[in-house]
Amino acid sequence: MKTLFGFACALATATLFTASIFVNADTVKDVTTERISRNDSANWLSYGKDYKEQRYSELDQINVGNVAKLGLAWAFDTDFNRGLEATPIVVDGVIYVTGNWSVVYALDARDGRLLWKYDPKVPKEWAKMACCDVVNRGVAVYEGKIIFGTLDARLIALDAASGEVLWETATADLKAYPYTITGAPRVAKDKVFIGNGGAEYGVRGYVSAFDVNTGKELWRFYTVPANPADGFENDAMARAAKTWTGKWWEYGGGGTVWDSIVYDDELDQLYIGVGNGSPWNAKIRSPEGGDNLYLSSIVALNPDSGEYIWHYQETPAESWDYTATQHIMLADMAIAGEQRKVIWHAPKNGFFFVIDRQSGKLLSAEPYADVNWASHYDLETGRPVEADNARYRDAPELIRPSSMGAHNWQAMAYSPQTGLVYIPAISSLFEYNSVEEYLHQWGQWNLGIYLQQPAVADPILSQLLTSKITQGSLLAWDPVKQEAAWQVSHKLTWNGGILATGGGLVFQGSADGEVLAFRADNGEKLWSFPAKTGVMAPPVTYTVDGEQYVTILAGWGGAFGLIAGLEREVTPPPSRVLTFKLGGNGVLPENPLKQLHEPPPRLTTDEAILEKGRNLYYAYCNACHGTEAISNGAIPDLRHLPAAFHNSFNAIVLDGIMSKAGMVGFGEVLSEDDAYAIHAFILERANVDKELRAQSDWWKDLKIWFFSLLANFIAWLM
Repeated sequence: MKTLFGFACALATATLFTASIFVNADTVKDVTTERISRNDSANWLSYGKDYKEQRYSELDQINVGNVAKLGLAWAFDTDFNRGLEATPIVVDGVIYVTGNWSVVYALDARDGRLLWKYDPKVPKEWAKMACCDVVNRGVAVYEGKIIFGTLDARLIALDAASGEVLWETATADLKAYPYTITGAPRVAKDKVFIGNGGAEYGVRGYVSAFDVNTGKELWRFYTVPANPADGFENDAMARAAKTWTGKWWEYGGGGTVWDSIVYDDELDQLYIGVGNGSPWNAKIRSPEGGDNLYLSSIVALNPDSGEYIWHYQETPAESWDYTATQHIMLADMAIAGEQRKVIWHAPKNGFFFVIDRQSGKLLSAEPYADVNWASHYDLETGRPVEADNARYRDAPELIRPSSMGAHNWQAMAYSPQTGLVYIPAISSLFEYNSVEEYLHQWGQWNLGIYLQQPAVADPILSQLLTSKITQGSLLAWDPVKQEAAWQVSHKLTWNGGILATGGGLVFQGSADGEVLAFRADNGEKLWSFPAKTGVMAPPVTYTVDGEQYVTILAGWGGAFGLIAGLEREVTPPPSRVLTFKLGGNGVLPENPLKQLHEPPPRLTTDEAILEKGRNLYYAYCNACHGTEAISNGAIPDLRHLPAAFHNSFNAIVLDGIMSKAGMVGFGEVLSEDDAYAIHAFILERANVDKELRAQSDWWKDLKIWFFSLLANFIAWLM
């Protein structure tokens, strides 16, 4: 009888489950350009909430007076434990979100119950072509479809009710260039707009529009010109080619549109943020100079045809990975007594731009972070006034911001209550140093600079320098006065995107594993929750059955999360969807300690071999396995591998016997002597770590105290 009762309950639940999906499917069919423009407060219908992408919700049930009572309503574990960057899309009680490897989940917004999941089966080998982790920043919803891009550059539309594939199209020729997609598509006027990534490897950037019903390509706009001998796609490319020299097309040129794409429903224009050059080093890709259009530009296009309307180049001849792909926000503001339709933009280069979105004219540009590559912008010419040493032509130079930027992909937010833009700001610097001989290698990082920074022998000092020299903050910026209103420092950098609400609150996740709420007017911290892992993604808020929720993705990784070399003593938990409500009382389990394996003895003490190994490690391994071989744990920490991996080192590194797990072979670019040197460097770092762990606690505490003072002093000097 108990079995029959259980079956009856299961049947009833399944019937209700199916009905709830199809009710939702009907409402998703109502998501159109007009509905996204209306921006209803109960839902989160597009990446930036509406087409202005201000990420402000009018909801105020959760507010400054009661946010202290906020608690975990539910948590959903995804299938992996790597970085999460997606903005959840919420439509009438259902959340649609992407995780690692471009997997899509549909969840009940009330309790986190899985409704359906779709795995596009991205080949794990393609992870090598993703500069910045196997991440995805989310889906678009439109007329009953869930649309998303995959790491291997496909665009897929799913049925919102069932997760079944409606259409799929390849957006790139992967044999020509190693493209990826990590950005969220935007949809308007029955068109899907999507770009791609890959500029670190050497690709030619573009943005494309596809028919939302069939997946058919409608138009494509390239951001950099190809070989002039082959002709140009349009006049915009012909004009751009005049700003390049040399044989840039042999290196791809770069200019990928990997994140910000914004449709202006008032002016019927499409704005794209264009990325960095390939290679980064401008004197290699364009040796006789030139601005290299349309790198590091905002470009306005006709959304129906893809035709060029205007552009503004924020960083001419960019040479520092200063992309303009960061969050583009649309606004209206009074300037000199005249109401203007503007773009607010805080890109990597450290200046906050106010740009007339009708004409592309620069109206204002002021530094919102520490900057030394340029002193200011000349408003007559619209160009930066660069420092004499900014281009590291003759010697290595310490430049602010670093290639990580003063602000990266993590979304900003704006509150009309305060008139402030909230920026997940970064303070960083990087030693730019031109390579002596540039060798372009297909499928490898091709930057034209050395990635490795000066070596620090002691791991404790290295860790402290990482956290002191590179710092993060929540910056409240007044776009009218072009100055900071307030700023809250975080313990680490690479903190999460922002949400502003009608409750007078600003929400943000932090790199050290908290979800936080601040007063929007003065930055006072009012609430926090331990997420058990770093939080990079931006929060959203919505209501179901009259109750307000806040949802955010928690999972540490991305570019800095992988490369930073920040030591973690615990194993990363499953990357999660966390949802909060007033009175929630959920808790998360503790993370287990990471497993340490005894390393083999050092292979050599020969300094020349170890230095060669370090250089090769930074060229081919660092982007995934971390600075000085310190991993974040989601990807194996090479210092703590079991003996079997060391015994099979060449088979793994050269022959690629673990390709199906994502660790491809490098036999095309590395020799056995190279592999030996890399292995020697890794075992050197492993044994240094082993010896450090064997030291007494009092000695380690003393070193931490002294090195903290030293790191603070070095950071102050820089």
